[in-house]
Amino acid sequence: MYPIIPLLILSLISVILFVLWMVHSDMVTIEEVGRPVGLGEGPYWDEESQTLYFIDLFNHEIHNYNPKTKEHHSVNVETEGKPVTLVVKVKNEKNKFVISVKNHLAVVNWDGISSKPLNPEHLADIESSNATTRLNDGKCDPSNRLWAGTMGPLLKGTHDQFEEEKGAFYIIHKNLTVTKQLSKIGISNGLAWSLDKKKMYFIDSLKRRVDSYDYDDASGVISNEKTVFCLKKNNIKGLPDGMTIDAEGMLWVAVYGGACVLRINPNSGELLHTLKIPSLQTTSVAFGGPNLEDLYVTSAKVGFTEEMEKQYPFAGHTFRVTGLGVKGTPSLPMQL
Repeated sequence: MYPIIPLLILSLISVILFVLWMVHSDMVTIEEVGRPVGLGEGPYWDEESQTLYFIDLFNHEIHNYNPKTKEHHSVNVETEGKPVTLVVKVKNEKNKFVISVKNHLAVVNWDGISSKPLNPEHLADIESSNATTRLNDGKCDPSNRLWAGTMGPLLKGTHDQFEEEKGAFYIIHKNLTVTKQLSKIGISNGLAWSLDKKKMYFIDSLKRRVDSYDYDDASGVISNEKTVFCLKKNNIKGLPDGMTIDAEGMLWVAVYGGACVLRINPNSGELLHTLKIPSLQTTSVAFGGPNLEDLYVTSAKVGFTEEMEKQYPFAGHTFRVTGLGVKGTPSLPMQL
């Protein structure tokens, strides 16, 4: 009779654990925040103001969303029609940001509310002599240096096919010296650094994979390229786009054309989780919130047909994902 009691206790524990797992699974929520844009990109969580900044690439706009008040503000950047593709805060400056304007970097001052158009101040040239390329994604490393890369032009007659190996990947040092790190890049995209600052993760979207590099934080030198995850080999549709890393050292990768975000173990190459997003063209990701427990996902609405609009009515929205059970890492500012 008595041996049955431990079995009952074990069974009860199993049931409790199963229920807790089910509750945890049901706690994940995905909600659209703010208003939709044409091509949302470059999410940056500002810990000081507890707000999210991101850009609308082809509309030359910087956006700010406040999750506490649910206010959504945007401002146009006067670029003479040139695309703005990234926004990062300047370290120790309240309302100062570094942005990209086609092939160069610029500084703007914005309070996150005003709608008065911004006049960017030139900061550094990246590929000013190359009229066919443009800057794309960019992010700061643990030493607050900006890394950014370029991409080639659209193939004629298409809205999502690009010339291959026309771009490059750069580090912008604190003295604004620009050093090329990689050549023959298709579309320079997602970036992240390991928690121990010994690895850098990088995405060239056209290669459909996530690569790692040995990284020296003191010098900013990278070496020893290795592939840590390949979308093609894992039968995943779409292109890897923006990326971030969580406090457990796992990568989160937005998949453009795949309506999802992947959580990947860069050490084993294992796909840990596929987070479905109700927008086909998911573009980038960033952790935010008071404890960095919310995942923000930007998306686009490019080249949509009437059928696609019916299937993805939330295209172009930014989403907040809560209840994931993991904490993220902060968006880092640029040291000038």
